[in-house]
Amino acid sequence: MNEIVVNDIRTLNLDKSTWKPVRFGEVAIQQKQSVDRDTTNITRYIKGEHMKSEDLHLRNWGDLTDEYLGPAFVRRFEIGDILYGSRRTYLKKVAIAHFEGITSNTTFVIKANEEVIDKNLLPFIMLSEGFTQHSIRNSKGSVNPYINWKDLAKYEFLLPPKDQQAQLAELLWAMDEVVKYEIEVLRKLILKEKVTIEELVSGKRTLDVTDEKFTFSESKKSTNKWKLLSLELLCEKVTDGEHLSPNFVGEGYPILSAKDIQDDGVQMENAKFIAKEAFQLSRRRCNPEYNDVLIVSRGATIGRTTVNKISEPFALMGSVILLKPKSTILGDYLGLLVKRKSYQNRLLAISGSTAQQAIYLADIKKSKLAIPPISYQKLIVKFVEKISNSIYSIKTKIASSKALQKSLINQIF
Repeated sequence: MNEIVVNDIRTLNLDKSTWKPVRFGEVAIQQKQSVDRDTTNITRYIKGEHMKSEDLHLRNWGDLTDEYLGPAFVRRFEIGDILYGSRRTYLKKVAIAHFEGITSNTTFVIKANEEVIDKNLLPFIMLSEGFTQHSIRNSKGSVNPYINWKDLAKYEFLLPPKDQQAQLAELLWAMDEVVKYEIEVLRKLILKEKVTIEELVSGKRTLDVTDEKFTFSESKKSTNKWKLLSLELLCEKVTDGEHLSPNFVGEGYPILSAKDIQDDGVQMENAKFIAKEAFQLSRRRCNPEYNDVLIVSRGATIGRTTVNKISEPFALMGSVILLKPKSTILGDYLGLLVKRKSYQNRLLAISGSTAQQAIYLADIKKSKLAIPPISYQKLIVKFVEKISNSIYSIKTKIASSKALQKSLINQIF
């Protein structure tokens, strides 16, 4: 299907001589129906965080019983309505509702004026670069910029005749289906990876390899040679970062914080620097010869774990815990063990409830893990690398498909 859509796009030869200029307010109708939350039968709501940039599909939502919602959440939307985030419009938050619900009055609820425009075409106009730039230029406020409906309604663009609208909408939705399919493949593969890793490292399933082909067995692998060891015994060092604010310099050795620890590795783009003397005095540093494991211990990304593959040394700030594995365990395998949600939940439960959740160093040190022989660790790591390569390949395809979709939208509008 992807190849068919791509060929259709490449052979697209638009003749806009019969297209007419219209304003957004002529093709889109703002809906302002309010809801009494105390008496309504509606159960779902949409916040800005439920809408993803350049994604027409609502993949998450809230239930009215989940949390307190402020008085702004009174705007009703129906199936087929378009939701548009009127704040920070550079994020391109445009989504089509597939259920009835409530949103805040800062989210525009829009219906297509079907006398003028095919309703299936309107969402793509709202994703176009011209529409976005108009919205940004006419937004008010600096900290949290927003656009008023009357200013958004003034956006002018060329609209094709009704028969062409249907053809273009069909092509655009076909491209969207390609992206949607690839995202679903990615979701299933990531879920499979998590489940399989949990089963392998817990000994619930056996992994073997023959002629580079991996096979599984439901029968438990003999765990007689597996050792239950604390992280303190498995690692040369278990420590957190520098709690005192260091003196940053313009050039020197990188010192990283939680925001620099990503699922796919360590990011150096926004790193700060400390002097050579401060780095040498620090006991919280990563060296290239180690596959150090890094765990974010507090904040919004608590529990995020990665294995260091960076080929230059760096120090750590206090929001990151550093694990330096001994020769009895591979860094990549240790990363798999501590990345598991079940393991992190266990640590958080031990730590108790606080105003700000944290993973504590003492709990990390005394936590115990079942460790198989190195040969079996290597086999599991090799299998996970194979899945990771597949995930990377699909992510690359999704990025390519989205770029093509974006190019097509802007070619038309």
